[in-house]
Amino acid sequence: MKKLPPSFYTRSDVVQVSKELLGKYLVTNIEGQLTSGKIVETEAYSAPDDKACHAYNNRRTKRTEIMFAEGGKAYIYLCYGIHHLFNVVTAKKDMAHAVLIRAVEPVDNIGEMLQRRKMDKLQRRLTAGPGTLSQALGITTQLTGIDMTATDSPIWIEDRGKPISPKNIIASPRVGIGFAEECIDWPWRFRVRGSAWTSLAG
Repeated sequence: MKKLPPSFYTRSDVVQVSKELLGKYLVTNIEGQLTSGKIVETEAYSAPDDKACHAYNNRRTKRTEIMFAEGGKAYIYLCYGIHHLFNVVTAKKDMAHAVLIRAVEPVDNIGEMLQRRKMDKLQRRLTAGPGTLSQALGITTQLTGIDMTATDSPIWIEDRGKPISPKNIIASPRVGIGFAEECIDWPWRFRVRGSAWTSLAG
């Protein structure tokens, strides 16, 4: 088990990073509870040209400013006032690239994850979606901006030596970006072929 180093995140090709995050393990240590899940679905976003990206046209706001930080930071925002969505900031400072983690396969401390989700048995909906996985892993917007490569970070990503072969990665258009004009069809959503834990949409 090896925490991903800064050099993994600071590369400029957000699509490649998004693919390589598949098979890695998202780990949290929240209030003394360590939980984890294997990443099985991601989406790439890239300013300034990507109209689906929060920082499209290099738009800097209080919310998006963290996207312009050096890769390795957590960008967590609230969707519909309910769902805390976890993103990995990538690339060099001022490039505003990020990867949304859309689904994980639950691995460590599933009992705690079930409790957080108010579920009594293991089902796909535990972590098969960006909002649900954040709830299961205890991730909230209060943690946005943290450096996941720091030794004391409550969120980090590990390489446990189980890479996903390129032939087992499905690329398709991203979800819920009907406003993004010509960017709608970019195949920047990546899933692990055959995984039972990817999100329910498409």
